[in-house]
Amino acid sequence: MATEVSALLDEGVARLRRVTDQPRQEAEILLAAALARPRSWVIAHPEQRIHDCDATDRYEAHVTRRAHGEPVAYILGEKEFWSLPLEVTPHVLIPRPETELAVEVALAHLPLDAPGRVLDLATGSGAIALAIAHERPRLQVIGTDIASEAVDVARRNAVRVHVQNVEFRVGDWYGPVRDEHFTLIVSNPPYVADDDARVERAVRRFEPHAALFAGPDGLDALRVVVGEASRHLVSGGWLVVEHGDRQGPDARTLLVQAGFTDVATRRDPAGLDRCTEGRSAG
Repeated sequence: MATEVSALLDEGVARLRRVTDQPRQEAEILLAAALARPRSWVIAHPEQRIHDCDATDRYEAHVTRRAHGEPVAYILGEKEFWSLPLEVTPHVLIPRPETELAVEVALAHLPLDAPGRVLDLATGSGAIALAIAHERPRLQVIGTDIASEAVDVARRNAVRVHVQNVEFRVGDWYGPVRDEHFTLIVSNPPYVADDDARVERAVRRFEPHAALFAGPDGLDALRVVVGEASRHLVSGGWLVVEHGDRQGPDARTLLVQAGFTDVATRRDPAGLDRCTEGRSAG
């Protein structure tokens, strides 16, 4: 491979065009990671010659993996969420920007200085739990996930971002918190229908299937989360669930049928239905 930054980027862009609509940006990110430099340095020094063969080999390996469809986050082992640099592995979903809406909605129901307990179901990398715990240090936040490998990632992330008011437990949905009650429950559960043709091939290939798909209509997990929530919420406590962009009406119906009041669906920055909230009648 060439050794000038500009030439390295050009070669990367040429190889990445078929797998991404942002080949230049991704080439810059991958080269910056290989060089252990900020992306801004890569952009500002196109004429710089790279003499570190190990770095160029790392870049070549990064580009090869990306050219085969592997997401950048898995290649680098990191993804930022709520300004927190989180470790990600193939055992967890890659946190999406639109999931930050669930954090925003949850925080709106959690006063800054008030104590309380929050439960994050299907926590994965711990993204939602850690964001809430980071913003509300007086809260106790518990995240649960059936995948022990995911919980291991979440626990490492708590150490990584120096958040101490959070605990992660292994178990199926509410199993690890059988007799416990919470001020708020939040979840980004699997919500993709098994045969949803809109799911990108790379997502199906690389991200954990169990964290994505939820039955023929994509609502199997949401039914469990909503159906059992009231037993674990204090009177007047809130439930916030993320869902697919076409599932707003179904999510509202599930919450109303479960006895929740003040049910509303919030839209993400793209204007799509993304999460639904409701208050427990107790």
